[in-house]
Amino acid sequence: MIVAGFGCRSGADEKALRAALAAHDVAVDAIATLSHKAGLLAPLADALAVPLILIEPAAIRGIETPTQSPASLTAYATGSVAEAVALAAAGPGARLISPRIISAEGQATCALVQGVSA
Repeated sequence: MIVAGFGCRSGADEKALRAALAAHDVAVDAIATLSHKAGLLAPLADALAVPLILIEPAAIRGIETPTQSPASLTAYATGSVAEAVALAAAGPGARLISPRIISAEGQATCALVQGVSA
């Protein structure tokens, strides 16, 4: 299962989210984001017909990520929200297959994780 994890600013639109995802050029099985960002990501998950996995902010605290955003470190105690929510959503044994990509306008990030199949 490939999970696309998203971090985004509250003003991010679907175009920014789609651009961040499209940069990976891979079909995904699920989308993950922070629980309070559900309203921003639900339309994209619906359009792609994939589940939206919501992660509580406390669940990503301390998850180590290869990329580092000062804003993510300050707000969530992790280097990348996109990478951390994807790892949390995919579960134990998941591995990052593509670090976060930032949309051109800087409103959204997207990372891909490969989960372990049950």
